[in-house]
Amino acid sequence: MSAPTTTCPALFIAAPASGQGKTTVTAGLARLLRNQGKVVRVFKTGPDYLDPQILAQASGQPVDQLDLWMAGEAYCRQRFYDAACEADLILVEGAMGLFDGEPSSADLAALFGIPLAIVMDVKGMAQTTAALVSGLASFRDDIHIAGLIANACGSARHRELIEDALPPSIPLLAAVPRDPELSLPERHLGLVQAAEIREDLEARFEAAAKALEAAGLLEALSALPPVSFSAPQEQLAPVQPVLKGHSIGVARDAAFSFIYQANLDLLEQMGATLRFFSPLTDSQLPECDALWLPGGYPELHAQTLADNSAMRGAIQAFFNADKPILAECGGLLYCLESLTGYDDVTHTLLGLLPGQGAMRGRRGCQGMQTAELPEGPVRGHAHHRSMAEGTPEPIAHGRRQRHPAPGEAIYRQKRLTATYLHLFFPNNPNAVARLFLSDPFLSSPTPAEQQFDSEEFIHATQ
Repeated sequence: MSAPTTTCPALFIAAPASGQGKTTVTAGLARLLRNQGKVVRVFKTGPDYLDPQILAQASGQPVDQLDLWMAGEAYCRQRFYDAACEADLILVEGAMGLFDGEPSSADLAALFGIPLAIVMDVKGMAQTTAALVSGLASFRDDIHIAGLIANACGSARHRELIEDALPPSIPLLAAVPRDPELSLPERHLGLVQAAEIREDLEARFEAAAKALEAAGLLEALSALPPVSFSAPQEQLAPVQPVLKGHSIGVARDAAFSFIYQANLDLLEQMGATLRFFSPLTDSQLPECDALWLPGGYPELHAQTLADNSAMRGAIQAFFNADKPILAECGGLLYCLESLTGYDDVTHTLLGLLPGQGAMRGRRGCQGMQTAELPEGPVRGHAHHRSMAEGTPEPIAHGRRQRHPAPGEAIYRQKRLTATYLHLFFPNNPNAVARLFLSDPFLSSPTPAEQQFDSEEFIHATQ
């Protein structure tokens, strides 16, 4: 029996490198179509937290990250199919350069047959633009370049020089004028979070939408044929309600915001009640059975976190009660005894895990890894510009995607699991559920814990 199929126009926004304006163009196009009453579903390639915040605000729709290694082909296929059933257009923003990474943006576009628009910052070049985009188009024969979007174009003459040099097979879809009002502000790990500059972003979205409309991008897109999207041949395993009756406190504010929407959705599908709180402003925890301290920018708010002694005391009491806590990256830093910022000022933090955190220069650690947890392996990634020293012996390390060296350390103190890795929960729902449950071997297990088979759990932890 063949899988159900549907069609929807789709465009993959890619570039020869980072910093070319992919997010600006994707967000501007999403806003332009949204203003026309269209439903635009946007996806982001790779393990990115900040771009999806921007794109969700621009499109008015949730934005999911798609990575063939971290999430798997079946997951990506299902997300595309679901989006195609409801959207007027699907946009995918690539990561880094078109062929960078394993898997790359090109791999995702090729697998699903999505045509590519190449965004290129053309400041300082003209005909060379045509040479570069022609090289991208001919590098692989399993991708289709629909055309070029020349970003930061200086004048009508600049556009003419580029367009005249392009081969007939690669049309100029649009030439976006050079305008600082269109660009998006950045920070040391990428774009500034959307919530911090919401009103400013609105102005930039509208400006980008007008620029793209004036550049004729809509007319170019109207010529694109729809893409056929099919559901996976083998349906994804149904999510079991193993967290029914379980509540999870989730830190979410300006300091802790690196949260995959897919992770939240999965926890709720497993029956968990999510209760959000702010370590920056709240004085007490919500009523909950477990805590999740995700990544973010605690270094930018370290003084406020240190000064909130009531919240620090509440989390310390939760930890001392031997309740489950998952701390990822920025959450790991928050759990250490102290954190020294870029200004060399040291702040006292939770002290749940021995050790001191310190920010360092622009060079940082990143890469895809599998967290080898006792509960089971979970794929994810690391991306940080800090270091933790004086920490205890880890219980395990991440397994790198394609390198034999040990990855990020995984620490466990009482029921606290702390690591620099950001986990993609749908990769192994059962292992993630066990992280948030109390000890499965308690004499009086909760209803959620009773749904686990003991032999299965023992096998998973060996």
